[in-house]
Amino acid sequence: MESEGKKGTTTVGLLCSDGVILASEKRASMGNLVANKEADKVLKIQDHLGITIAGSVGDAQTIARVMKAQASLYEIQRGRKITIEGAGTLLANILQGSKYFPYWVQLLMGGYDSKPRLYSLDLTGSLMEEKFVSTGSGSPIAYGVLEDKFKDNKTVKENLPIAVKAIKSALERDIYSGNGLNVAVIDKKGFRKLSDKEIEELT
Repeated sequence: MESEGKKGTTTVGLLCSDGVILASEKRASMGNLVANKEADKVLKIQDHLGITIAGSVGDAQTIARVMKAQASLYEIQRGRKITIEGAGTLLANILQGSKYFPYWVQLLMGGYDSKPRLYSLDLTGSLMEEKFVSTGSGSPIAYGVLEDKFKDNKTVKENLPIAVKAIKSALERDIYSGNGLNVAVIDKKGFRKLSDKEIEELT
């Protein structure tokens, strides 16, 4: 995650039988400088919906603010929360509509409505449903773990160590990833960030 629009960062998303896992590391870089060691790249949009962010810091933060506002407006107007698919389509339309002056981001969106859903989006507004996915400069390394370890229909509890291992593997080799992990679970109970102690116990 960089202020120059390059795709530093490692994020991962895993679709589970009972929820979704979103995870990232915490480093924000500016070229070869570590600009921030506590960047939060796993963001809550609503209780049932979250995103991970990679790319330009300012663009990503703007997208998160827009989605929070739009999801809240939808709930006020319709009397119900936006579906995960609906939120994905909305965000894809926003990105597509700005493609000539794009938001330099690569995003994962996950959540739980009638069931868990996970999507990846790029700066041109492509929207792809995923079972497991990684973004950012460390993604080739993370994918090595995900391709080997991920299996369909595992629970959140079973998949959490895989998500953590994928991020930690990227930390070992990608210079733009580092400084710890953020991990969130979204299930029937809502959006919850894991504590540092919980993450440590998974390693």
